[in-house]
Amino acid sequence: MIYVVHYGEIALKGKNRDFFERKLMENIKRKIDGRVRRRYGRIIVEAENAEEKLKKIPGIKYFAKAEVCSLDIEEIKKVALEAVGDVSSFKVETKRSNKNFPLTSIEVNRVVGEFVKNSKGIKVDLKNPERTIYIEIGEKECYIYTEKIPGVGGLPCGVSGKVVAQISGGIDSPVAAFLAMKRGAEVIAVHFFNQTLHSPQVRKKILDLAEKLSEFHKVKLYMVPFEEVQREIIRVIPAKYRMIVYRRSMMRMSNVIAKKENAKAIVTGDSLSQVASQTLDNIRVIYSASELPVLPPLIGFDKEETIEIAKKIGTYEISILPYEDCCTLMIAKHPETRAKLEDVERMESFAEFKEEEAVEKAEIFEFDS
Repeated sequence: MIYVVHYGEIALKGKNRDFFERKLMENIKRKIDGRVRRRYGRIIVEAENAEEKLKKIPGIKYFAKAEVCSLDIEEIKKVALEAVGDVSSFKVETKRSNKNFPLTSIEVNRVVGEFVKNSKGIKVDLKNPERTIYIEIGEKECYIYTEKIPGVGGLPCGVSGKVVAQISGGIDSPVAAFLAMKRGAEVIAVHFFNQTLHSPQVRKKILDLAEKLSEFHKVKLYMVPFEEVQREIIRVIPAKYRMIVYRRSMMRMSNVIAKKENAKAIVTGDSLSQVASQTLDNIRVIYSASELPVLPPLIGFDKEETIEIAKKIGTYEISILPYEDCCTLMIAKHPETRAKLEDVERMESFAEFKEEEAVEKAEIFEFDS
């Protein structure tokens, strides 16, 4: 089977286009057992049953299962006739990257359209056709298809560098990790757990989320034990500030992992004012614990928008399974919503968190579905 793969933003990258195209080809080869080659403005994949894989590779705008023929207008007409199928109306849409081909795109549309119309006795409808015959005239061959299959879009994973994405087990954080992937980031996931709270089912849930995300691109997961750090926070920090300090500690540990992995930013699932820790004041205090930039892809999303993406990428059914969140342990019924950085730093000065030791004890998993 021949698949014609098209990208969107990559075509706008100017002198860097070659780098982006090669990275997309590399990612396709990682996921698909077949031949992958580059043609001007497109990538050609020769493989069997690759459709489901191609749908999930960031950087692909759309792709199509195509018939291939020579650069001969008579053969193009015959293949187009076979492709149109049993319909009452159609149109022809041609792209010609090969400017040496003797006919222009408009002329190909007219010649092929007239041939199909006369051969099948069906009408041409340029505004609302039942089927469109797409013809791509390349440098060495011609590709003909009738359906464009949408891809993820965005940029190929890896072109933007690595990020550390905090994964809690809820709905939001896996979606944030996916959106980072869509913008070209390679994701290093991190989950913080309290062994006394987490059941084996919760552990499985986090591993399942990482594996599901790896359907889009490979994922490395750190499972960091948080119990000792959490006990110290509970010992020193007043209940109304604990959630903020929990998250500041996680931010510092995420930075430790980022340095180990040469990552350039931290990704969170924060949505502005969705919960108490996500007010502007608290976000400022939490993010200030990070030396690296903190990227919250969902900051302007409402919950329904996030759920829609979660369902689309397949993480929703995993995320809604029950789980114990260590961040909710022994916090106040009415937590602080307008924390001041100087107050929080003063409280932390009385604690010894041993965060680097916690990261050293992390279990590490790698997924590449």
